[in-house]
Amino acid sequence: MPQPVKVGLVQTGCSLEPKDNLQKTTRLVEEAARKGAEIVCLQELFNTIYFAFEQDPKYFDWAERIPGGPTFVEMQDVARKNNVALLVPMFERDTVVPGLFYNTTAIFDKGKYLGKYRKASLPQLPGYMEKFYFSPGNLGYPVFELGAGGPKIATVTCYDRHFLEGPRIEALKGAQIIFIPTCTSFYPELWELELRAHASFNTVFVAGVNRCGSEYPNQGKAYYGTSMVVDPTGAVMAKAGDGDEVLVVDIPLNKLEERRRMAPFLRDRRPELYHEIGEPPSL
Repeated sequence: MPQPVKVGLVQTGCSLEPKDNLQKTTRLVEEAARKGAEIVCLQELFNTIYFAFEQDPKYFDWAERIPGGPTFVEMQDVARKNNVALLVPMFERDTVVPGLFYNTTAIFDKGKYLGKYRKASLPQLPGYMEKFYFSPGNLGYPVFELGAGGPKIATVTCYDRHFLEGPRIEALKGAQIIFIPTCTSFYPELWELELRAHASFNTVFVAGVNRCGSEYPNQGKAYYGTSMVVDPTGAVMAKAGDGDEVLVVDIPLNKLEERRRMAPFLRDRRPELYHEIGEPPSL
């Protein structure tokens, strides 16, 4: 029977100085570990302000290699020292094709680097001009097993949550917990609704972590926080407020199979009927 696991969500506001953000987040990861967290997820682009509020080439200087960049190395060490699995969303510089950049989450299992997820769906909206900076993710929807026989986790990033397909694929590949690191002040009416929908449709645990506060002059709406964990029935297990917070939640993984016995939505799929979803619309 799957063992329960403690999940920690680190919700913060950020400053213009990446080193200060890294130090602050490190302290909060340590706090989460002291509270018993075994898996800790950080918010989208955790060590910088959300720079995509404007289009300015200077921000490309913040991009780093994954693996191998200085923040990567630092956070790998943080995961090792605190004996936690750690999801670290960062600005990635492609080392194969110069000039390509991604919105990427690196996944560590304590001191071991497991791999990365690149954000698939990119917004181009006022205050969210990501297509200027990032290429769409090209690594699919990987699932990562923590240790031998440990929890299976996956992630999608922020705007990805508006699309059904990614979390469904991850659930079908065995993910038990789907993490959604986020930076949003938009669609507050959808935030909880979508996390609960992904959890209930896919009968998985979903953990969404959003940043909080205001970061740049004349920011219209503050990032509203309210990070939360949702169970496979769609019920909210715990929710943060709108300020800096470390949310640690016990996740009873055995409840996932219990729910699927009573709600066999994955069993009753009809993929042979869904081919139209991948076809261009008729004109």
